[in-house]
Amino acid sequence: MGHLSIKELIQLVERHGYALLFFWVLAEQGALPVPSAPLLVAVGALVRTGSLHALPAMVCCLAGALAADIVWFYFGRSRGKRVLRFICRVSLEPDSCVRQTENAFTKYGLNTLFFAKFVPGLNAVAAPLAGNSGVGVVRFLATDSLGIVMWSGAYLAVGFLFSDQIEDALGYAQRLGSGVVILLVGLFAAWILWKFIQRRRFLKKLAVARITPEELRDRIGAGEDLYIVDLRTTLDDDWPPVPGAVRLSIEDLTGNSKQIPRDREIILYCT
Repeated sequence: MGHLSIKELIQLVERHGYALLFFWVLAEQGALPVPSAPLLVAVGALVRTGSLHALPAMVCCLAGALAADIVWFYFGRSRGKRVLRFICRVSLEPDSCVRQTENAFTKYGLNTLFFAKFVPGLNAVAAPLAGNSGVGVVRFLATDSLGIVMWSGAYLAVGFLFSDQIEDALGYAQRLGSGVVILLVGLFAAWILWKFIQRRRFLKKLAVARITPEELRDRIGAGEDLYIVDLRTTLDDDWPPVPGAVRLSIEDLTGNSKQIPRDREIILYCT
């Protein structure tokens, strides 16, 4: 069996572009680590040539993304932050993506959905976090739909505007033969490997001394002089407060480090 050539790859996108776009976007928004931005740009270039049309392409993006987002929305509403951490593992994003999205929601509210899909990490957990926040379904669908249109439209527009340059690049790649496809597959595999390594490094950095809530309670009861920093966001207010804790955000912790004492043991508390 021969290798797939660039020409055959282009013909595949031309013949099955709408279905390919729907399922690719569905997979990415379903938390698989498969970036759809390159495909959106390619489809935008094909719209310029007349091989595909903008409106059906936008509809496919909207349908694929909404299908995944509404499922994650209900999972977030019913299962809370457990589903957020599961998505981070599947998408190979560091678990910090949960905290980043929580911070964004605390600052911007549901408007986070307008830009979440442009930001790696945020796009994976924004929908379930919206469900966990208790926002209504109609408001979520309206805001998320507009965010999807903005996101997909931006990448399609890039492909449309730079279609000549993309066509030149594809023509050059076609002259290089089927080895370019192998190179692209290799680059994609390298990208997945890099995300896996990035996540492992993040988890390794977290391998610091930890204590359980029960141990912390016993130490507080024993009268130990501890400086406890509560890093939870306002989205975590359903959890009981920690006695004697100072409520700070991660930004406050890193930006105002002078207020953190150096002569006491520091306990960072987060969910």
